[in-house]
Order: sequence, then structure tokens, then C-alpha cells
Amino acid sequence: MNYIDAKNLVKQYGTGEATVTAVNDISLRIDPGEFVAIMGESGSGKSTLLSMMGGLNSPTSGRFLVDGVDVYALSSDERADFRKKSIGFVFQSFHLLPYLTLAENVMLPLAIIDISKKKKLAAATDALARVGLPGKVNRLPNQISGGEQERVAIARAIVNRPPIILADEPTGNLDRRTGAEVMKLLTTLNHEGITVIIVTHSNEYAHCARRLIRLLDGRLVNGELAM
Repeated sequence: MNYIDAKNLVKQYGTGEATVTAVNDISLRIDPGEFVAIMGESGSGKSTLLSMMGGLNSPTSGRFLVDGVDVYALSSDERADFRKKSIGFVFQSFHLLPYLTLAENVMLPLAIIDISKKKKLAAATDALARVGLPGKVNRLPNQISGGEQERVAIARAIVNRPPIILADEPTGNLDRRTGAEVMKLLTTLNHEGITVIIVTHSNEYAHCARRLIRLLDGRLVNGELAM
């Protein structure tokens, strides 16, 4: 089912009087197939919470479960395996390697998977087609637009068919029209059954989601229907 269950998550940095609480006692549940937007001012804890959901940032206290599995009770190797199988990451900075073709960039998450290079290339080609770039597999990142680079980043996130996509400000470096196209693509993927969780500053793009989660000073303010 791949439901997400956060229980009293706390994340602190520093010690003593210098302690900063980035995430402060957050509990929430996200059901399979939801499209959720996390909003809040800069420094409200949005990106920290998203990184914790991705198994990248251990909480100071609390638990984070996916399908009943306590992610941070896993060993580092087990947690890496969880990320590989369950999570697709999309970041504001595209993180594409400039000397690799688009297909080779998309294939990167498959590097540690024991399948042939031919099958990896086929999977990358299919993922690029799904995001609307079927004829550009051999292009380099500097030969395509910013919006297309974000589509490549999404293709890389879905190449191993994860049930969950986490996107941190996926439209942050894009103009309004291109950002709208990226949100439409994420909506399409959600309609295919993928759980999508995005961090965004944009009220307009947040309302592409079905539920809004608002943070203030690391605390959950409310969760509400976006539509």
C-alpha cells in the first residue's frame, strides 16, 4: 500500500542554547495515491520534513513509517534499499551531469541494479517518453531548455517505478508557463497511482494537489483539502 505515517517527528540541529528545532513534533498520515503539497515560509521546516520522508535525514526523535516499516530503525544499507525501491526524488536544482546524455542521466538510479545495460537503456528511454521527451535520449543537458531539464529529473525519479515521488520546489527555477507544465506532468503521474508530495512556495501550484499541509516554525499548522 505504501502509506506514509509520521509520528511525533522532531529534528534539531546544534546543542545547548544554539539548538534549532527545524521540525517540531509533527504527526501526519498520507495515504497511497494522494497528491500533497507542503507549504510554509522559508525556514518553516518544509524541506527538512521532506528529506526525513525520503529516508535521508534521521529524526532527533519520533518515528517515520512506510507500510508499517520504521524507516529509521533500518540499517543504513536497508534504508538505502528502501530509497531505491520506494522513493523518487525531484529537486529544484536539476542535478543533471553535463557530460552524460539525457538517457545516461536517467539511468543513474539503475546503476546498482543487476540488469543488463540494454534493459537499463530501455527503461530510461521509456521514462523519457513518459515525460514527453521521446526523441531526445542522446541530447546533453545543455542542449535542452530548463523545463525539459526538469522533465529529465522527473524521468530519473520514476525510472525504477517507485510508488512515491518527493519533489522539493520542482518549479522554483522555471517560468510560470513551464512550471505549470511540470505540475501537469506530476498530476498525470499521480493519476497513474503514484503518491506525490511536493514542497512549494506557490499557492497556484499547491492547488494542483488534493491536500495542503502548512508548516509554521517547524510545526504543523493544519492539513486541508486543496480543492
